[in-house]
Amino acid sequence: MLKRTFEILRVVVTIALVVVACVYAGIKLMKIQIVDGEMYLSMSRSSTSAEKTVYAARGEIVDRNGVELVENEVSYNVIIEYSFFPSDYETQNEIILRVAEILSEDGLEWIDDTPITFSTPYKFSDDASDSEISKIKEELRLNSYATAENCIDRLIENYEISDDYTEEEKRIIAGVRYMMLIGDFSTSIDYTFITGVPIETVSKIRELSGDLNGIDILESYERVYIQGDVAPHIVGYVGPVYAEEYAELKTEGYLISDTIGKSGIEKALESVLRGTNGTNIVTVDSDGVVTESVSEEVEPGNTVMLTIDSELQQACQEILDNHISYLRDGILTKTDSSTNQELDFSDCEAGAIVVLDVKTGAVLAAATSPTYDINDLLEDYNSVLNADGSPLYNRAFDGLYRPGSVMKTVTATAALAEGIIDITTKYTCNRRYNYLDITVNCTGSHGSINVVTAIQKSCNIFFYQVIQEVGLDLFLEYETAYGLGEDPGLEISASSGYLASPDTFANLGLDWTSGQLLQAAIGQSEVAVTPLQMAGIALTIANGGVRYSPYLVDSIWDYNMTECLEKTEPEIAYIIDADYDEVFAPIVEGMILAGESTTSATYYASNETNAFLAQFSTDALPDKVAIKTGTPQASNTATQNSTVIGFYPADDPEIAFAVVIENGEYAKYTVRKIIEAYYGWTTEEVELENGMMESVIVTE
Repeated sequence: MLKRTFEILRVVVTIALVVVACVYAGIKLMKIQIVDGEMYLSMSRSSTSAEKTVYAARGEIVDRNGVELVENEVSYNVIIEYSFFPSDYETQNEIILRVAEILSEDGLEWIDDTPITFSTPYKFSDDASDSEISKIKEELRLNSYATAENCIDRLIENYEISDDYTEEEKRIIAGVRYMMLIGDFSTSIDYTFITGVPIETVSKIRELSGDLNGIDILESYERVYIQGDVAPHIVGYVGPVYAEEYAELKTEGYLISDTIGKSGIEKALESVLRGTNGTNIVTVDSDGVVTESVSEEVEPGNTVMLTIDSELQQACQEILDNHISYLRDGILTKTDSSTNQELDFSDCEAGAIVVLDVKTGAVLAAATSPTYDINDLLEDYNSVLNADGSPLYNRAFDGLYRPGSVMKTVTATAALAEGIIDITTKYTCNRRYNYLDITVNCTGSHGSINVVTAIQKSCNIFFYQVIQEVGLDLFLEYETAYGLGEDPGLEISASSGYLASPDTFANLGLDWTSGQLLQAAIGQSEVAVTPLQMAGIALTIANGGVRYSPYLVDSIWDYNMTECLEKTEPEIAYIIDADYDEVFAPIVEGMILAGESTTSATYYASNETNAFLAQFSTDALPDKVAIKTGTPQASNTATQNSTVIGFYPADDPEIAFAVVIENGEYAKYTVRKIIEAYYGWTTEEVELENGMMESVIVTE
């Protein structure tokens, strides 16, 4: 009886518990459906949100007159958005491969910097650096001795790339997977599959968007070098962020899909040009409705205005290229006075011209020959890199040359400023000069001459005797005062060069001898300066001892050039404290006389050769020009370069210039053309009554 009572009680309790549970469940259900019904209905219709990068337009680059050299064009990138990408590897891989197939059908190459070949047997790419190879092993947590095959196998394993795919398909997926890995693909960082996609491909991908979850088209900007052949060494170019750079650059906010300045102004002013990307929030609700709102405003980069005048730059490039062609093709010839043999200029293929604003130091033009087009470089880097004459070499700023007799202006400055000589001091030149146990020669027998005539005639022996009075230490001081052997402080790379001294000789593994001082005084020996520094000599003389620092950036503007944000102010680098009349006036007078004898006469016989030479005569210029020429030995070879520096007008200078012609002659024949180009003048040849030809400059 007791047992039965216990069983009935247990059943009652159980029923009671069930009833209580049902009541509780009913209450909860009522709360969910009635009390909190609106909240849960909203949750059932919940949306998915993701951040979307809005790329900033890179600042443009213009010349001093606002003429565009570099601009941007709207382009389209294919991206993968993490928040909308399927969660399973199998579906992800299918989408990756499908996008790759679409791109391949249109002849497009997506981003794949994986340092492994595309075909089996897999090997590390020949152009892969040690750091790139080490990085992939590190990212995949493989031993240092892992092979390329091991890397691909690990990617296949980690991302569950099916064996149903072909080897080629596996490699495609694995490459994209690796780029996503090192690109920090996440909710806050999209992965850029490819940049610069044509609109036809964009349309195809958009049509298939329903089957390509997570794939989207993002509007971006493509750098366009609309005048890629104008000062390419100065402008520079942009390129992708390389995998080995990304670890450092991502701390500065860069994405692996970004572009970054690689050379020239593009690199030097990266922070100014770059801009700041914005962020939009993209929301997709349960009904598939997409909304987009701005989270962070995009800020375009600033526009850089250069000091370069694009028209003058193009003209100087043409002047330089033409002069080299004249020499190489035998149009300009010269006979060696010692052998009576015509000199061979067939190997003349390079040179540089630099033009400066005398009053500020601004670089108005800097031509290098041979040169290149930035667009050709970006299309086929190796073809430009390996082209004859090393066109990537910026001879205007990095080329190191003996200045030759151009240096005599510096030697004269030291002697005059220190009171060692004055305009009345004379030395005798009998063509040969004995110094200790050596005999040195001059270009002629000039007799008893002062510093003015010595500069005009470019007398070596005058300056051999002067430098003995000046001495090495004092000479080095004045060379430095002119900016020689010093960093010019330009915005982009520019060589400092070096000066002839015992230290320099020791560094070069050479023995310094007393005779080297004589050679240094006339711009020979182991002295190396750039065309930019040579132009600086002319500028300093033109300013009576005031040397301005050269610069390339005139100003910084907002993107649309409605507001000037920063203007470069001319900076005095050094002042040679000397009386103008006693020191610089004699030098300028000698340079003016040298300018007057650039060609033999104002008028030329009406034959083809002399009519051709008439175009180079500085006699036809409206004002006097001051120049100093040089014919330095080229390095340690038997060939010679040709140099000239100068300024114009001589009495109130506006521009200073320097020209170097490698393995050539007659650099002075470029002077008139440079001046004409600066002022926009043209030349006409008119026949006189006596059958002679006159070279006339048209200034209006």
